[in-house]
Amino acid sequence: MIKDPLLRFAGIIPARYASSRFPGKPLVLIGNKPMIQRVYEQACKTLDIVYVATDDKRIYEAVMAFGGNAIMTSPDHMSGTDRCSEAVTRINNETAKKIDIVVNIQGDEPFIRPEQITLLMECFNDETVELATLVREVGPGEDIFNPNQPKVILNSVGDAIYFSRAAIPYVRDAEKSEWSKNHVFYKHPGLYAYKTETLKKITLLSRSSLEIAESLEQNRWIENGYRIRTAVTTWESIGIDTPDDLEKAKKLLEHFF
Repeated sequence: MIKDPLLRFAGIIPARYASSRFPGKPLVLIGNKPMIQRVYEQACKTLDIVYVATDDKRIYEAVMAFGGNAIMTSPDHMSGTDRCSEAVTRINNETAKKIDIVVNIQGDEPFIRPEQITLLMECFNDETVELATLVREVGPGEDIFNPNQPKVILNSVGDAIYFSRAAIPYVRDAEKSEWSKNHVFYKHPGLYAYKTETLKKITLLSRSSLEIAESLEQNRWIENGYRIRTAVTTWESIGIDTPDDLEKAKKLLEHFF
């Protein structure tokens, strides 16, 4: 439950058409709806303000066609965080509504649960929190060595210390096959929220050495002294990165919606 009812949250869904692994991904059909509509409708179950931020007219027009909110942004952004920053500035200018916190929702996760968004929003019940993200405890038998699934280590109050594509920490006195039995590992699904002022500041930071090494932008924020509060979700993130993932998603459709 959000303690301050006056805080205004906005969900922004960055969406690009040009994806190297899956061009046109936001517009592929899952059942009778494009994927971006599935994501949008899930976000609207929790958030009163939701926008798709895109650099492509086809995506913009598709969102407007199903009655959603969309806003055009620059094609030059390096990350979804950068796109969110531009989008929230444009939304403020066009609507004259002050947005306190931006929730960055992955545009390729049509099965995102409203409970996950709420969990992330509740991190801001602590007024000192500027950035927040979800993490998930690795379950038995899961692969912790897949570099496409970032891992994160936390401190004693639940702030992220470091993000890596490697399995961290290194469990010295156990075989690798036994690591997850000897230590609690966390995966990072990639859902973020930021105070609007903080969002604007972090997008002005230069790329950092750890960010470049891991290709994970959140390490830039940590290197520059920002604290990232985490909340633990029990739900698996189901992203669609490839056409194969899309086929799996179609099979899940009837069980989820």
